[in-house]
Amino acid sequence: MPTVIYIGNVKIRIYPKDHHPPHVHAVGPDCEAKFEIKTLECSFSRGFSRRDIKRLQLYLQSHQTYLLEVWNEYQKD
Repeated sequence: MPTVIYIGNVKIRIYPKDHHPPHVHAVGPDCEAKFEIKTLECSFSRGFSRRDIKRLQLYLQSHQTYLLEVWNEYQKD
């Protein structure tokens, strides 16, 4: 699965041909989370603190357009 952004030791990844809604996976050492790109809602988290989730959401918010473009490109046939 391609890593599209690095935030310190956290990798933001998008799976090709993944299910909707558009989302990213945040993967760090012993932690992971899933965020919807359009709403930034965290639909799954393991190992991240609430503070980490908020920081990730703020970072993802500033890159929403890029992430949605990459999502759409990776979902093409």
